[in-house]
Amino acid sequence: MLDWYNPVFLSRVQFAFVISFHIIFPALTIGLASWLAVLEALWLKTKHPIYKEIFHHWVKIFSVCFGMGVVSGVVMSYQFGTNWSEFSYKAGNVIGPLLAFEVLTAFFLEASFLGVMLFGWDRVSERAHFFATLMVAIGTCVSSFWILSVNSWMHTPAGFIKDASGVFLPASWMEIIFNPSFLYRLTHMLLAAYLSTAFFAAAVSAGYLLKKKHIAHARVIFAMSMFIVVSLTPLQIIAGHAHGINTLKHQPVKVAAMEGIWDSEHGAPFKIIGWPDSKAETTRYSIEIPYASSLVLTNSLHGKVRGLKEWERAERPPVLVVFWSFRIMLAMATLMLLVGIIAVVKYLNKTLFKAGHFHKFCMIMGPSGLLALLAGWVTTEVGRQPWVIYNHLLTKNAASAVSAYEVSISLLAFILVYSIVFSAGIFYIFKLIKKGPKAGDWHDDYGTHGLAHPLTIYDIFLGHK
Repeated sequence: MLDWYNPVFLSRVQFAFVISFHIIFPALTIGLASWLAVLEALWLKTKHPIYKEIFHHWVKIFSVCFGMGVVSGVVMSYQFGTNWSEFSYKAGNVIGPLLAFEVLTAFFLEASFLGVMLFGWDRVSERAHFFATLMVAIGTCVSSFWILSVNSWMHTPAGFIKDASGVFLPASWMEIIFNPSFLYRLTHMLLAAYLSTAFFAAAVSAGYLLKKKHIAHARVIFAMSMFIVVSLTPLQIIAGHAHGINTLKHQPVKVAAMEGIWDSEHGAPFKIIGWPDSKAETTRYSIEIPYASSLVLTNSLHGKVRGLKEWERAERPPVLVVFWSFRIMLAMATLMLLVGIIAVVKYLNKTLFKAGHFHKFCMIMGPSGLLALLAGWVTTEVGRQPWVIYNHLLTKNAASAVSAYEVSISLLAFILVYSIVFSAGIFYIFKLIKKGPKAGDWHDDYGTHGLAHPLTIYDIFLGHK
C-alpha cells in the first residue's frame, strides 16, 4: 500500500482541501464588508449616487461570498468530530469555548445586521442602515479575532495545564486568547484580507476601464483599490517580517524549513530559489543572496541561523512544501509592491485611469492576494508538522480511529460536492461582475453629467483637481 494511503494523511488532505476553499471567501467577506462601509460613508458624506450604485453592486458579490463562507465553515467544523476526535477530546476544553465565543460575539452580530444591510436600504433610516453595515464589518473582524486566537494557540500554546490523561485544561484565558503569536497572526491575516479584496476589485475595475464600460464607477473602484494597495502593502510586508521574527522565537524549525537551511551557520544567505532534498539534507540548485537571511532574521550580517540538522528528522516539517509555499507568498508580495509603486507614478503623471498595460497587469494580479493568502496558510500549517498542538500533541495522535477507506470516500464526496456548489457560486459572482453596476439618470459614458470632472475617491482622499 502507498505510504500516503493512511487515515492521518488523508484526514489532513481533507481538512486542507476544505479550508483552502473556506479561507478564500471569509477573506473576501472581511475585506468587502469594510469596503461597503466606506462606500456607504462616502455616499452619506457626498450624497453622490455613484457610491450608492457601487454599494448595491458589490453587496450582491459580498452576499454570495458570505453564504459560501458560512457553508464551508460549518462543514469544516464537523471534521473535528469525524476525523480528529482525539484532538477534540484532548483540546476541547480550550478550543470549544473559543469557538463558542466566535459564534456568540461575531456570527450572531453579523447575522443580526446582515438582513438590514442587504434588504433595509429603503426600509430603515440612512443612519440605521449605515450602523448595520458597520456592525457587519466589525463582526467579520471579531470573527477573525476568535478564529486566529484558536489557530495561534495551536502554534504557541499558553495558559493551560494538562491532566494525567493528557487533556488540556484552561488555567488563564487571557494567556490562552492572547498567546505569544496571536496579535502577529491577526494583523497579518486582516491585512491579507483587505489586500486580497483590493486586488480583486482592482482587476474588476481595470477590466471595465479596458472595455470602456461603467467608466465612472470603474474609476472610483480602481482608485479605492489602488489607495488600499499603496497604503497597506508596505504595512503587510512589515507585519509579515514581525510575524517571521516571532516564528523564529517560538518555532525555529519552521523558519529553517522556510529558508531551506540545513547546517547552522553565521552569515546565512537567503536562497531565492532551490530544491530542498530531505534525504541528502541539502538544498540543491540554489541561487542565493549572501548574508541576507542572517541580516533579516538577526539584524546582523554574521548572525547565527539554526539549520534543520539541529532537529531529528521526525521533528522536521515537509521542507519542500514549506520552502516553496513561502517563496510563492514572497513573490506575490513583491509584485503587489510593484503595483503600488506603479500606481503612485501613474497618479503623479495623472494617467492612473488611462487604459493600457498597467490595467492589464492589474487584471492578471486579481487573484494574487488570495494566492499569497493560501501560500502563507500552507507555510504556517505545514510548517507546524508533525505537531497539531506545537510541542504538546502530535498530529498522528490527534486523529480518529477511522480507516483510510472511510476517509478517502468522504474526501471524494467533498471534492464532488464542492466542485458543483462552489463552481456555481463563482460562476454567479463572475456573472454579477460582467453585468456591472446599474447607473442612474445622472450618468453618461464618462460620469461627467452635471460635474466639472468625474467624481472619484481619487479626488476626495487626495485632493486632485
